[in-house]
Amino acid sequence: MSVLSLYIIFLINILPQIIAQVTHDIAENLETDLETYIVHVKQTDGTTYGGVEDLKAWHQTFVPVVSTSRSGDGHHQSRLLYSYIDVISGFSARLTKEELAAMELKEGFVSARPEMTFHLQTTHSARFLGLDLKPGLWNRTNYGSGIIIGVLDTGVSPAHPSFTGKGMSPPPSKWKGKCEFKLSHCNNKLIGARTFNGGKPETPIDRDGHGTHTASTAAGGFVSNANVFGNAKGTAAGMAPGAHLAIYKVCSHNCIESDILAGMDAAIHDGVDIISISLGADPGVQLYKDGITVGALAAAKKGIFVSMAAGNSGPGYSTLSSEAPWVLTVGASTIDRKVLATAKLANGKTFEGESLFQPREFHSTTLPLVYAGMNKKPLSEFCGKGSLVGMNVKGKVVLCDRGLVDRLDIGKEVKNAGGAALILANGEQDGFSTLADPHVLPATHVSYAAGQKIKAYIKANKQARATILFKGTTLGDRTAPAVTSFSSRGPTMVCRGILKPDIMGPGVSILAAWPSRGTNKMKNPRFNIESGTSMSCPHLSGIAALLKHSHPTWSPAAIKSAIMTTADIQSRRGTTIIDQDDQPADLFAIGAGHVNPLKADDPGLIYDIHPAEYIGYLCSLGYTNKQVWIITRMSIKCKTQRKIPGGQLNYPSLSVTLGRSQTLIRTVTNVGQGNSSYYVKITPPIGVRVAVKPSELHFTKVGQNAKYAVTFIRTNETRLHQQFAQGYLLWVSAKHSVRSPISVQFG
Repeated sequence: MSVLSLYIIFLINILPQIIAQVTHDIAENLETDLETYIVHVKQTDGTTYGGVEDLKAWHQTFVPVVSTSRSGDGHHQSRLLYSYIDVISGFSARLTKEELAAMELKEGFVSARPEMTFHLQTTHSARFLGLDLKPGLWNRTNYGSGIIIGVLDTGVSPAHPSFTGKGMSPPPSKWKGKCEFKLSHCNNKLIGARTFNGGKPETPIDRDGHGTHTASTAAGGFVSNANVFGNAKGTAAGMAPGAHLAIYKVCSHNCIESDILAGMDAAIHDGVDIISISLGADPGVQLYKDGITVGALAAAKKGIFVSMAAGNSGPGYSTLSSEAPWVLTVGASTIDRKVLATAKLANGKTFEGESLFQPREFHSTTLPLVYAGMNKKPLSEFCGKGSLVGMNVKGKVVLCDRGLVDRLDIGKEVKNAGGAALILANGEQDGFSTLADPHVLPATHVSYAAGQKIKAYIKANKQARATILFKGTTLGDRTAPAVTSFSSRGPTMVCRGILKPDIMGPGVSILAAWPSRGTNKMKNPRFNIESGTSMSCPHLSGIAALLKHSHPTWSPAAIKSAIMTTADIQSRRGTTIIDQDDQPADLFAIGAGHVNPLKADDPGLIYDIHPAEYIGYLCSLGYTNKQVWIITRMSIKCKTQRKIPGGQLNYPSLSVTLGRSQTLIRTVTNVGQGNSSYYVKITPPIGVRVAVKPSELHFTKVGQNAKYAVTFIRTNETRLHQQFAQGYLLWVSAKHSVRSPISVQFG
């Protein structure tokens, strides 16, 4: 065979393989130089895309196509990763710097940037509060190890992996509680579980879900791949994942006061450090008539910190369910995570909302849109039971108002009537506060303002149409934390001179453990997203556990002071915390502000209160000797007792009812540096002059006390019909800023 023949055979059979291998090797080398970019391109008219009818095909014209086959058989793969429709005008792609430079020269290109990395995380509130920072409060306190949190609620689901206790040490020797589950269900995490149900035999198993959720929020362990319907994915963890849990099931069918008192009694006896109670009485109940309040004082006397939910009766004033100065009253705020669902009208207008249910199969094609309130039947605007009978909603998007009907029941009614989707619109009082709920059909929960605009569109268009675009989980809402509409507000009705709530904590769309179904509960754990001050309360219970670990000698009042005087009063965007109306929230909504756990661990100064001082306060409320005895179990005579009006109690906040002038006395204790000096800084309420003596405080050792007097004087700047005013008093050192909110009601 001639040399020429051999050369021809080489060209035909061998050379293509060499070229394919070289091409593949080049591609592999390029892979190390590739980076994912988010690419923005010009918005089009929606019908043609740079001469190409298909959006993805148009995006593909910007991106190189590479071979993926060693054999050179023609298989190719695009570097295009995702072609976006609604979130941005553009796409994501893996590119080299040279390819990006070439793309920048193409018609329609706008900009490109490397993608950011987001960490997988939930309940997310732990990260939102900065607990996972290094160094941070989790590191400082070993995750709250050795602290016992007693949760009074609906019980617990013991088989959930949030409560395994793996790697935890045994409870401290002071623990005297017991487990009414099988011994295999209790461990070093779940150290006790008891039921109080009028003496009836019942296990502490949670058949509701509320107790499992609150317990895991306070002190659940780390569980990876937590999510609900694939949303809010990450690692679940309570606020104090190293703390022990003692469960007291006090709510079976109802939450009966006798059961609750029995549960509190057992918790005190068993040796808990923290009591978390996401329960409460109706607003305005006198202290001596409220068993939880009475029990909480007994706990405080034993050095047990009690955290209670403010209530879900907002946004009206004086709607609090817990007012006592010896408990921490917790309001609800948002976090920076949302599960987005956008209502899109046929005219192109869009309105951002939320929904936990994010169906992938729901098409973006618009459907007929109707407002249920046009039915004119009772409760029809709220899509109440039976209100849609006779109204043609089959295959349509139905707009319903939030209000007198449970939010999930609204969706059920629409689905039962044949509706294809739900737009749930806030009433005026709920403003911009929306929630991610597990609806039973495609849905979105939108603001009051959005609802009004959608109603106007329906009224003006007989052929109104809409759809819902589901966008999944997003992080980074810089308006957070914000007050949510349902969070109960002050001023107090019973406890005069005490500003409540004390603090805000995460309480909107909180992901935590939920009772699991099926036999393989450990491998397929259930989680749920819930909203309420019931969710805020265990956040603060867990944070209090961390502080108790860090400062074991601090009293409950000292821990409360540290939480309050270090609270944040601004959102992540650096502006004043807002309420449901997108307006600056007042002190009756936020109290001292939003909890900042890391700062609370090093407050500089604290305001401490000995439980005996509450006796003088109770007498100042006009209670009889008998009524005071009911609360304190101490025989006293109020006629001879030194009375301590609410404003004079050594509380971290300052609250006065002002005629012409009033002076309050406070005592602070140095828990910061031994040698330290503080100067006062005042943000005066409108219409009030504030004078503080002395204006400087000097300390030479830790534990040293100092007193100051603050005088409030009404000025002529008081506005006509002005009822309230607010401000702040700060003690500032080289390292610390100790803030007390000032609330003034004009008499």
